[in-house]
Amino acid sequence: MTEFRLKSNMDSLITGVFEDVIKWRRYFHQNPELSYEEIKTSQYVFETLTSFGNIEVTRPTKTSVVGRLKGSQPGEVLAMRADMDALPITEETGLPFASSNSGVMHACGHDGHTAMLLGAAKILVQLKDEIKGEIRFIFQHAEELFPGGAQEMVKAGVLDGVDKIIGLHVFSNIPTGKVIMPYGTFSANSDVFDIKIIGKGGHSSQPEETIDPISIGAQVVNNMQHIIARNVAPLEQAVVSVTEFNGGTAKNIIPDSIKIGGGVRSFDQGVREKIVHRMEEIVKGVTEAHKASYEFDYIYGYGSVMNNHKLTEEMEELIKEEFSDETIMIVPPMMGGEDFSAFSDKVAGCFIGVGAAFADDGRNFPHHHPRFDIDEKSLEMGLKLLIKAPFKLLN
Repeated sequence: MTEFRLKSNMDSLITGVFEDVIKWRRYFHQNPELSYEEIKTSQYVFETLTSFGNIEVTRPTKTSVVGRLKGSQPGEVLAMRADMDALPITEETGLPFASSNSGVMHACGHDGHTAMLLGAAKILVQLKDEIKGEIRFIFQHAEELFPGGAQEMVKAGVLDGVDKIIGLHVFSNIPTGKVIMPYGTFSANSDVFDIKIIGKGGHSSQPEETIDPISIGAQVVNNMQHIIARNVAPLEQAVVSVTEFNGGTAKNIIPDSIKIGGGVRSFDQGVREKIVHRMEEIVKGVTEAHKASYEFDYIYGYGSVMNNHKLTEEMEELIKEEFSDETIMIVPPMMGGEDFSAFSDKVAGCFIGVGAAFADDGRNFPHHHPRFDIDEKSLEMGLKLLIKAPFKLLN
C-alpha cells in the first residue's frame, strides 16, 4: 500500500468512526464514576476493545484497562494514554446526556479522552498490517485523586518495553482547532499541606490565660505569603495557596487548636524543596515565638510533566502536516497538576492540549465547573492525531 493510499484509507476510516466516538463520549458523560470507582466504565472499555479483535486486552489494576496491538512489522513500542475518571460535582449543563449519577460529573473532559482513544484503537486494528512495532492503549483510572492511577499502573508494569508515550487533554479555554504543546515543562508539581497549630484554649474574656492558635495561625498564613514574594526568584514561577482555616466552636471560646491547609504549585524541583523548607521554618518560628506547638504535614503530589524534545518535535511536525503551522498555539506552562508525569518520568513522553472551546463564548466554562462542556468537534482533531501518531513515531 502506498503512503497516499494509506492516508486516503485512514481519512475514510476516521470519518466512519467519528459517530462512534461521539456516542461513546456521551455514554461516558452520562455514566460518570469517581476515581478508583470506575467499575462500569472500565468494563465498558474492556468489552469494546475486545470486540475490535486482534488486541490483547488486560486489566492491570481493578479499574484500568490496557490494550496491546502488535503490528505485522518489527519496531518500537508506543503507548497512548486516556484517563477515565470523573469528579464529585453536581452537573448543571442541562445536556440531554447529562450525568445520571447524582453528584458525579465529567467536568474535565476525560469522557472525550476515553472516547477518542477507543476510536483510535478501532481504526488502528484495521491497519494492523501497516503498523511497525506495537501500540499500547492505556485507559487509566484515577487521574483526579492522589496518589493517582498512573503511578499505580507504572508499578503494575504497563510501561514495560515501552519506548515512548503520548497523551491528549481537551481544554475548554483553548479555541477548537488549536493545539498547545510546549517543549519541556507542560504542567506544575502539585503538592498539598496540612498544618495544625496547638495552643491553649480558654474563655475569650481572659485571653491572657490562653495561647491563641487563631491569632498565631493568622500570622503563619500572612508570613507564608512572603515565600513567593521574597524567597522565590521572579522568573521561577510558584504558588502557595492557603485554602483551609478551621477552628473554634463558639463565639466566646478560644480553641485549643486550629488547622490550616492548602496547595503548592511549582515547576523547578529545587524551588519545590525550598518552599517546603521555608514553610516549616515559618510555622516553627511563629509558634515558638508564642509558646505554641505545631504539626506539619507536606504531601508531594504529582510531578511536573516534561515533554521530551525529540518526541515533541515529531508531534509538531505531524500536526503541521495534518493541519497547518497556525494550528499550534505557543503558551506558557500551566499551573495545573497532571499525573501523566508518572509515565513521562519513565519513558520519553509528549503531552498535548487540544482546543475544545465553543465559538459562542457564553457556553465556555472552566474545568471542574458544574457547567463545563466541550465542543465535540474538537474530538475529531484529537482522534486524527492519535490515529496518525503511530505512523509518524514508530520506527
